[in-house]
Amino acid sequence: MTDKMQATDPGTLWDVMDPARANALCATLGLAPLDPEAPLPPFFHQIYFWNIQPTENLGRDGVPTHGEGIPDFGLPRCLWAGGELTFLAPLMAGVPAQKSTRIVSSKRKSGRSGPMGFVTLEHDIHQGGTLCVRERKDLVYLEDPSPAAPPATLRSAPTDEQSAERVHFPQTLLFRYSALTFNAHRIHYDQDYTRDVEGYGALLVQGQLLAQILMLKATQECGPLAQFKYRAVSPVLHRDQVELCRKDNALWVRGPDGQLCMSAQAEV
Repeated sequence: MTDKMQATDPGTLWDVMDPARANALCATLGLAPLDPEAPLPPFFHQIYFWNIQPTENLGRDGVPTHGEGIPDFGLPRCLWAGGELTFLAPLMAGVPAQKSTRIVSSKRKSGRSGPMGFVTLEHDIHQGGTLCVRERKDLVYLEDPSPAAPPATLRSAPTDEQSAERVHFPQTLLFRYSALTFNAHRIHYDQDYTRDVEGYGALLVQGQLLAQILMLKATQECGPLAQFKYRAVSPVLHRDQVELCRKDNALWVRGPDGQLCMSAQAEV
């Protein structure tokens, strides 16, 4: 059963695109500081246009219950499921920009796994009157996990990559990335909550962070991006060591047991 809801326009946010914040992200990711004349790397706009909400507007999980026009599904857990980006013009640090958001679709479904809410947001980011980035973001809302539920079936990741690199995720990396994106989602810093309430064995690595490092790999190995699509498949825990893999323009994150954690496709 599916209930569709009418799309809405949550409005526009402005940001000065502070260069210091961009360089803080560079340091967090182990990158060299940006050249003042160089454009921002792809997906760096995630650290701007904060959805600032007072503490009382945060849900149990630390995610805002108000903002961007997202309906209240009555479901306590929120996860970033994937997205698609089109890069149309460079974004520059230190130049004011605006982000306009609209809800493309919103629906509630009931199935064998229980009720779920699905929201797709579309962001247009303009700078100097030019549309620079169009982003689609998919969110899923879930009920609390049932102790009686069977373990999720893991999908095996490809093993025919042309390049691969191992990465790990110290808790300080998750903390700094959450700070830079103004993300109070407790699954990234509160181990007791993550284990006892959401049922994960350790802190979860941000889906945005996984997408970010895949985009940097694609840019380095394939060239400047025109489009990038990604989909979260299974969670990555902060204690996991994973592999970032690429074959041609396909990229993926392979988990410690060979499972597929995120898949992506780049266009240059």
